[in-house]
Amino acid sequence: QVQLVESGGGLVQAGGSLRLSCAASTSVFRVFPMGWYRQAPGKQREWVTTITSGGSTNYAESVKGRFTISRDNAKNTVYLQMNSLKPEDTAVYYCHVPAGYDYWGQGTQVTVSS
Repeated sequence: QVQLVESGGGLVQAGGSLRLSCAASTSVFRVFPMGWYRQAPGKQREWVTTITSGGSTNYAESVKGRFTISRDNAKNTVYLQMNSLKPEDTAVYYCHVPAGYDYWGQGTQVTVSS
């Protein structure tokens, strides 16, 4: 069974940093883009960032310059380095792999206090 397992969420003060990880249970995902979405309370899930299999990246305007996505194909893992965090970054963060079927992780909570 294919799984995406996120880790690294937590509580941090505004201006702080967190690093999220998403480990895939299969090496098949290394040929697909991988990305992160987030869902704040009472809001729809929104796209945050994507990295292609070749390493090209795209970011939502709200996180550009503060968040960095990277991947280690040898470890089947994608990372999200989040710096200069703001209270509005508070959300559950989900790893996503569009591999014909949409694969999602279980989510990891990120809470930024003001």
